[in-house]
Amino acid sequence: MFHFSDIFVLISAVSHVGFMYLECFLWTKPAGRKRFGLTEEKAQITAPLAFNQGIYNLFLTAGLIFAQFYRGEANYVPTAVFFMGCIIVAGIVGGKTVSSRIFFIQAVPAIIGAALLLAGL
Repeated sequence: MFHFSDIFVLISAVSHVGFMYLECFLWTKPAGRKRFGLTEEKAQITAPLAFNQGIYNLFLTAGLIFAQFYRGEANYVPTAVFFMGCIIVAGIVGGKTVSSRIFFIQAVPAIIGAALLLAGL
């Protein structure tokens, strides 16, 4: 059965695959450097950190996919809300330390999704 929360869970999961791709594979490329405002030198120096962060973003997607195995069971909402909560915290931290855009791109869809999950919508 479809729920409105599914839209925001999907947005969060897919966007984190995109973040992983940017951080793991495009960080040192011209498109990645332009997206993050990095010089070639700074991109090379920070590439291992970006790769690590990209893998963490992939784990968030994996958690949301894992939650889907519990659809219709009592564990679904708590599991999905836990991973949405991790995304919310990451979005808040990124919004405060890097750019407020991160909050809106990362945290807001997760906040909406978690609220809809908790409301049973």
